[in-house]
Amino acid sequence: MKVKRILSFIFVSSLALGMVLWPPATKAVQAADEVITWKSVCHWPMASSSYKGSLLAVAERLKKRTNGRLIIEPHPAGALVPAKEEFNAVKRGMVPIGVTSAAYPLAQVPLMNVASGLPLNFGDVWEAAYYYQWLGFEQMLKDEVAKHGMLYFTDKVYPTEVSLKKPVQKFEDFKGLKLRSSGILQTFLTSIGAAASYVPGSEIYAALASGVMDGAHWGAVQGSYSMKFYDVNKYHLRPALNVAGTDIWLVNKKALAKLPDDIQNILVSTLEEHFWMRTNQYIYLENKTLSKVINEQGVKLITLPPAEYAKMQTAALKIWDEVAQKSPECAKAVEMLKDFNRQMGRIK
Repeated sequence: MKVKRILSFIFVSSLALGMVLWPPATKAVQAADEVITWKSVCHWPMASSSYKGSLLAVAERLKKRTNGRLIIEPHPAGALVPAKEEFNAVKRGMVPIGVTSAAYPLAQVPLMNVASGLPLNFGDVWEAAYYYQWLGFEQMLKDEVAKHGMLYFTDKVYPTEVSLKKPVQKFEDFKGLKLRSSGILQTFLTSIGAAASYVPGSEIYAALASGVMDGAHWGAVQGSYSMKFYDVNKYHLRPALNVAGTDIWLVNKKALAKLPDDIQNILVSTLEEHFWMRTNQYIYLENKTLSKVINEQGVKLITLPPAEYAKMQTAALKIWDEVAQKSPECAKAVEMLKDFNRQMGRIK
C-alpha cells in the first residue's frame, strides 16, 4: 500500500510539474490557430487593374498559405486614409500593412525619388528588375524604410506610359499639354513644357472627360484600360516615360513581430515572391491589352522617333542629376543607374 501511495505521489507530482513547465506550448498552439485580420490601405481605386492583380491576389495567397489564419482586409484608395498619408498610417501603426506609391513619401525617404522612376531610366522591364534585385537597389530601399520602423517590398517593376486625347509626334508637342502626373514624372513633364499636375486616381476619368486634362499616365496600357481612359483617349504614346517599381508594400515591424513566427515567414516570402510573379504577369497583360484596345476601341499607338526621344533623354538626365543631390543614397543610386545605362550603350 505504501508503495502504491509513493508511486501515485510521484505520478501526480510529475504531472503537476509538467503543467508548470510546459503551458507555453499549449498557448503557442492556441495562438497559432488564431485567425488574425489585418486591415490594408492602398492607393488604387477598385477599378484599377492592380487592385485585383496585386492587393486581392496577395490577400488570397496569404489566406491560403496560412490556412486562413491571416486575413488581409483590403480597402481601396481613400477608404481609410488619403492616399498620400498611407506611408504615415503604416508607420504609426494605424494599419499594419499597406500598398502605396513611391511617389508620395518623397520627403520622408528621399531615395523614393529614384524608386518612383527617374524619367527614361530603362529601355525594358528586365533591366529594371536587374537593377532592383541584382544590383542591390531593392536592398537600399529596404534599409531606408527600416529607419521608419517598416519593412519594404516592391510590388512589381513596370512601364509608365501616357494615353492622350490628341497625338504627340515630336518633343515640342508636349508644350502646354495638360497631363495628369505625380512625383518625379510630374517634375520631368513640367520641365519639358507640359502643364503637369496631380489628380487623385478616382478623379482622373472625370478630368479627362471634361477637358480639364489632355492625357494621363496610370501604369501603361493595362492601367489606362482598367481606368477607362480609352473611352476618351484614343492615342497611346511610347517609349515609356520610365520603368519603375512605383507601387510599394509597407509592413509595420511591431505589428509583424506580434504574428506567430511561421506567419511572419509566410508573409515576407509571399511578398518577395510576388515581385517576380506580378512583374511577369503585368508585361504579358500589357501586350494582350494593347492588342485589344487597338482592335476594339480604335486606339492608335504612337512611337516617338529616335531624334525626338533623344531630346527627351537630354532633359531627363538633368532630372537625374538633381535627384542625386537629394541624399548620399540618391547619389549612389543615380550613379549605379548611369553606369548600367553606359553598359547598355545609351549614355556616355
